[in-house]
Amino acid sequence: MIPLSFAQRRLWFLYRFEGPSATYNIPVALRFAGPLDVNALVTAVRDVLVRHESLRTVFVEEAGGEAFQRVIPAGELAFGIPIADVAPDDLPEAVARAAGHRFDLSAEAPVRAELLRCGAEEHVLALTLHHSAADGESMGPLVRDLSTAYAARLAGREPAWDELPVQYADYTLWQREVLGDENDPESELSAQLAYWTQELAGAPQPLNLPADRPRPPVPTHDGGLVEFGVEPADWAAVQELARAHDASAPMVLQAVLAVLLGRLGCGEDISIGSPIAGRTDEELADLVGFFVNTWVLRVDLSGNPTFREVLGRVRSKALAAYDHQDAPFDLLVEALNPERSSAYHPLFQVMFAWQDTSRIPFELPGVRAELEPVPTHTAKFDLDFSFGLDASGHGLSATLEYATDLFDRGSVEALVGRFVRVLRQVVADPGCRVGGVEVLGAGERAWLVRGVNETGVPVPGVSLAALVEERVAVDPGAVAVVCGDVVLSYGELNARANRLARVLVGRGVGPESLVGLALPRS
Repeated sequence: MIPLSFAQRRLWFLYRFEGPSATYNIPVALRFAGPLDVNALVTAVRDVLVRHESLRTVFVEEAGGEAFQRVIPAGELAFGIPIADVAPDDLPEAVARAAGHRFDLSAEAPVRAELLRCGAEEHVLALTLHHSAADGESMGPLVRDLSTAYAARLAGREPAWDELPVQYADYTLWQREVLGDENDPESELSAQLAYWTQELAGAPQPLNLPADRPRPPVPTHDGGLVEFGVEPADWAAVQELARAHDASAPMVLQAVLAVLLGRLGCGEDISIGSPIAGRTDEELADLVGFFVNTWVLRVDLSGNPTFREVLGRVRSKALAAYDHQDAPFDLLVEALNPERSSAYHPLFQVMFAWQDTSRIPFELPGVRAELEPVPTHTAKFDLDFSFGLDASGHGLSATLEYATDLFDRGSVEALVGRFVRVLRQVVADPGCRVGGVEVLGAGERAWLVRGVNETGVPVPGVSLAALVEERVAVDPGAVAVVCGDVVLSYGELNARANRLARVLVGRGVGPESLVGLALPRS
């Protein structure tokens, strides 16, 4: 019996805990224009499933609760591609419906396909894979092998590709052999977990995001998507800044995101999740499978550093993370054992991904073919930023997936505008202090200062202190202040104020003196 990989084990736990859902689906639309040979395409898709065992692997749970991989033999694979005629206007709905398929991981192959015919020479292959069988880096070999198989089937022969050096089951066994047992203090896994437990100990949870409504106790995982971009001039500035500081461009973008979250009130200790490919051996490069792991970038914004200093901190943390990238995220959660809640994702709630799959070449003989990612209308995290090169290769194409439990679309559109605003400021002046980075537009600032604060209501010609004292005289037992479990009456508030006044007088503070206040958020 082949055990689950660490990544598969986490998805299996979520599957057993939450039930079948589309949250971890990877939908892709393959658009064809031209005289498509449907029979050749259907056979080619099956060829790809036969070639990659991960695409025909189900999970079998034994009596003791342990789950294993079972590869469906090619001869037993019941896989077909239904064909449906769809009007062009109905195509987005049809693709979304296909993307929402709920896989039974214990019984059906984790890939599903449907061919949507919009005209005699207009077709879309709605391909949906479960994350247990593939990841973003899998799109390259998947599309490449599909192209090879189609060309072969079009010519009336089987695809003559080189045999894969390994399959996903081999990787699973290799992973456990190399990492060892987490209970063995001499193992590689134990050493990596020790690094992460020290790195992430005490990280505040959850991140205090500027949501539109309170977090529900159980998330629906319903999501929305906002697309945006980074202009070529801004992208060129990001790359130049990265080169000047011996960093990568994604590190600059991660630092920008950390600064943005800090300026939006998330605090000075920011945790951001990020996927890492996990294909540490070249023999895995051409394999479709779930290799990606998740690491957590913890950014320290304390001391009002310059953006240049923040970038240095991000670079240092990222390089250390690459040296400890094999520690499976689910084991990391177990080792840290943070306060668990079904309301939010453990250790981080904001994801940053550099995932440039939009430029994967896709060619079929005699047909113009395009690879189009499809929104899932689900959300794994509160916010999920994803970046890649745009079609021109000179700017960035980006998306922000968000949990509709927490955010309205308008708020998220404003958020991506703030990201671009922060990016332009810090790349233009890396020496600027993060405390001075502006996240508000000119119109927003004017509205807050002159609009929201424009009360236009007559007030008594007395001070606030006098108003409180009047209330003390009328009803000293009435509630004046509530903060968590602390409740103060007007009489208690007045007594505390008098005690503080006597302390200040004792230190030389008199009438009209200025006294600075430094208060934590409460």
